[in-house]
Amino acid sequence: MASRKEGTGSAAASSSSTTGPAGKGKSKGGSGDSAVKQVQIDGLVVLKIIKHYQEEGQGTEVVQGVLLGLVVEDRLEITNCFPFPQHTEDDADFDEVQYQMEMMRSLRHVNIDHLHVGWYQSTYYGSFVTRALLDSQFSYQHAIEESVVLIYDPIKTAQGSLSLKAYRLTPKLMEVCKEKDFSPEALKKGNITFEHMFEEVPIVIKNSHLINVLMWELEKKSAVADKHELLSLASSNHLGKNLQLLMDRVDEMSQDIVKYNTYMRNTSKQQQQKHQYQQRRQQENMQRQSRGEPPLPEEDLSKLFKPPQPPARMDSLLIAGQINTYCQNIKEFTAQNLGKLFMAQALQEYNN
Repeated sequence: MASRKEGTGSAAASSSSTTGPAGKGKSKGGSGDSAVKQVQIDGLVVLKIIKHYQEEGQGTEVVQGVLLGLVVEDRLEITNCFPFPQHTEDDADFDEVQYQMEMMRSLRHVNIDHLHVGWYQSTYYGSFVTRALLDSQFSYQHAIEESVVLIYDPIKTAQGSLSLKAYRLTPKLMEVCKEKDFSPEALKKGNITFEHMFEEVPIVIKNSHLINVLMWELEKKSAVADKHELLSLASSNHLGKNLQLLMDRVDEMSQDIVKYNTYMRNTSKQQQQKHQYQQRRQQENMQRQSRGEPPLPEEDLSKLFKPPQPPARMDSLLIAGQINTYCQNIKEFTAQNLGKLFMAQALQEYNN
């Protein structure tokens, strides 16, 4: 997957250099404000994303694709998309960047919106806060300021509610990524926490009037029995799977905490050794001075005491962000189940 995501960033840069960022100059947001306040998606785009996963997504397999559209003031309108083709490592001759450019060129020839405005990706139980997604979205957003990433959760959608969210990197995180300095000092200076990494952009799904009429007619023809499935009191394995993934991420976080504590202990120990060395040198110079001998030459302490390498804190922030996502999923799931249980209890007491 790494090569695929690197290719998406290269294609974003290529498309921005040839056609210009979508709607660039129309956006009123400056460098300190978000350039996009709302994402408007055509219903056909949503159906294409769902169909892409149903055809090629299997289990934990992630499907990805390109979003096309335009920017109107502070609203990003996504009017089309196309998927990345699945290929194995044996397909060494396949060039994803060239594939994307040819697709956008073909769409332009038939007078369809072809401007690059982001990308989409499916997720497995909300497991999308990764370093690969961060690097890919940074490449997009650095090349095209208005770019977003759409995260589609097929498991949540299968339970009856469409799960489609749009994310962007915050301006603070963009500055840190530009500097490529993820040390604890740089993250602390930039006030970067897992809450300040991604910002969610509201989504509005828009359909034409004819499609709205068709959906209204289909809703009237739909069987009433299908709607009763939403009232089922049985708990699926969704909650258990989220709890299992949450425990795995907590274990990874505890391992990172152990690494950071080890780094702090080694740093403190080295500072003590450096202080003791300086005291011994000072005492020895005083003895040599009392004997009329010249003092010892000064030495570069940085060469004698090389500071330990600090652990990368960005991984810990990503793990914390993923833990927060799992907690939000568990909160939503338990809130729905508790609501059903309280409703069932009230109905039972009323019947009795």
